[in-house]
Amino acid sequence: MTTIDLVSYEDALASYDPVMGLEVHVELGTRTKMFCGCSTELGAEPNAQTCPTCLGLPGSLPVVNAVGVESAVKIGLALHCEIAEWCRFARKNYFYPDMPKNFQTSQYDEPIAFNGYLDVQLEDGEIFRVEIERAHMEEDTGKSLHVGGATGRIHGASHSLLDYNRAGIPLIEIVTKPIEGAGARAPEVAKAYVAELRELIKALGVSEARMEQGQMRCDVNLSLRPNGTETFGTRSETKNVNSLRSVERAARFEIQRHAAVLSSGGTIVQETRHFHEEDGSTTAGRIKDNAEDYRYFPEPDLVPVAPSREWVEELRKGLPELPRVRRNRLREEWGVSEHDMQSILNAGAVDLIVATIDAGADAASARKWWMGELARRANEAGTDLAALEITPEQVARVCALVAEGSLNDKLARQVIEGVLAGEGEPDAVVAGRGLAVVSDEGALGTAVDEAIAANAGIADKIRSGKVAAAGALVGAVMKATRGQADAARVRELILERLGVEG
Repeated sequence: MTTIDLVSYEDALASYDPVMGLEVHVELGTRTKMFCGCSTELGAEPNAQTCPTCLGLPGSLPVVNAVGVESAVKIGLALHCEIAEWCRFARKNYFYPDMPKNFQTSQYDEPIAFNGYLDVQLEDGEIFRVEIERAHMEEDTGKSLHVGGATGRIHGASHSLLDYNRAGIPLIEIVTKPIEGAGARAPEVAKAYVAELRELIKALGVSEARMEQGQMRCDVNLSLRPNGTETFGTRSETKNVNSLRSVERAARFEIQRHAAVLSSGGTIVQETRHFHEEDGSTTAGRIKDNAEDYRYFPEPDLVPVAPSREWVEELRKGLPELPRVRRNRLREEWGVSEHDMQSILNAGAVDLIVATIDAGADAASARKWWMGELARRANEAGTDLAALEITPEQVARVCALVAEGSLNDKLARQVIEGVLAGEGEPDAVVAGRGLAVVSDEGALGTAVDEAIAANAGIADKIRSGKVAAAGALVGAVMKATRGQADAARVRELILERLGVEG
């Protein structure tokens, strides 16, 4: 890979002010494509989910997917946008093999939603408002597989294969207005915006928004201008970034790259760029076209879309609780700080904790296990919490076993280990590993007596009033019972045996 000159991030921000624009494409979760009846289900054989319409064959005519329009309106409303009373589709003309029609059916100067905003919360609790230029409907392209060469890209490939199953899948493209004033926090703002947008899309139920599967992807537009100036610099567009971490890394890299070019007297080229996950770098793609290069014109085969005001208001009333409002409510209900709630959000644990509470656990216990033992195990495995082989219902059962005294925390961790290892439900792990707390008073009493007899000196200290020394005897009993005693009850029995008030 070609070495790219960079300046340090601090030096870049000392001289330049970053301006960003984020374009997020969301694949809608409709059963059929945007303009035909072909299935959108993943995993089919290449080119099995196509028809004359999505292949652009002569004589075929498109029909708008009503659920796609409804989803677009919901997204627009959730982003505080104005919803157009009348809008239409346009043909975006360009030749590329993954566009079988040689144009993309999209929207140009008349989007369905426009002029909105999304407030995002940064890690320190600061709220940053990102203004939305538009959200418009369009269709996805096909998928190219470049065979041969070292990079998997068209350069150096011996040949390419095309799969048109994805061609025509409904997309909503959400475009921000220029994001100014973020300064050194611009990459963090980009990540927080995409994260909040993803949560909003999922809450609306219009897409699963799984970035790793390409259901949601972000184009990061970035330019620099000298500090104290107003005129925007020339922008680059890093295409199809598909993780939150990568959005942040792409913005940061481009700030450093732009600054290096400008500081050396060079000129930024307006171009698309590819992001490389392995090292967080970007490389040049193609010279970026302007709108006029696409020769937009109104789509003659589709009637305009005119959502009635009554229907729009019905959809507005049916919107779910939006993610930030929900998080604030849960934070108050759970009695946690802003910092702790941000940690829960960053860990992807909000929905898991809610589901665990719904399954019968109290809020404190649900948070404790997901943000403690389970977060540790997810970190060790290099995976997300949601990917662990344990369900909220199983975690709730562990919480119940602890609450009723059948398990202590040490044993509960072993039960979780067993569930993650595929040994069955929590009760089956308890039985299979023999992990239940020793609750037989006779057996506990015997263990306590043996510990006192074996540690006469410590027993004398306790009798003389040094009650804190009871911890050593508790530890001896816990060791003798393999950690399967109730420590609090053991302490009570020790003090009773020695005639000391607790």
